[in-house]
Amino acid sequence: MVSEVQKSSEEKMSKTVSLLKKELSSLKAGRANPSILDKIVIDYYGTPTPINQLANISAPEPRLLTIQPWDSKTLKNIEKEILKSDLGLNPTNDGKMIRLSIPELTEETRKNIVKTIKKQGEEAKIAVRSVRREANDKIKALKKDGDLAEDQAKKEEEDMQKLTDKFIEDIDKVVANKEKEVMEI
Repeated sequence: MVSEVQKSSEEKMSKTVSLLKKELSSLKAGRANPSILDKIVIDYYGTPTPINQLANISAPEPRLLTIQPWDSKTLKNIEKEILKSDLGLNPTNDGKMIRLSIPELTEETRKNIVKTIKKQGEEAKIAVRSVRREANDKIKALKKDGDLAEDQAKKEEEDMQKLTDKFIEDIDKVVANKEKEVMEI
């Protein structure tokens, strides 16, 4: 029973770190990264469809993204959705593909992005601690029911703390790497 609690807690913590990585990859860091378009959804014949399922997205240069739709009829819709998004990018359409020029980030913009990164990192840490709290509550319930001895419960709580510390350290590394990437000029 206790190993199940630990296993499910580790899974949840791992998913939290994965989600943080995914969220941070979609942040604009001053260089062309196709994942910044992941949140854009196009109305494709009445079906909301992610842009990466409608087109080939590539980064031929460090500051340029190209979007080449498989169906040329979607070109205008893709352009319109990019303009509506919060990316702040102006697409240029040549009739066959869309080019997105990624501007240099100003110092102020970089600092704002770093604040966002730190905020998301802190939210991930809170989620990990919440998982630890749930696991500790289950351990205490097992101890109260008599299914777990006092010293065994103490050991399980210590193991849960070690696991939490490991994942919080992972989150700190992810946040630090993304900060470094954003602050690079």
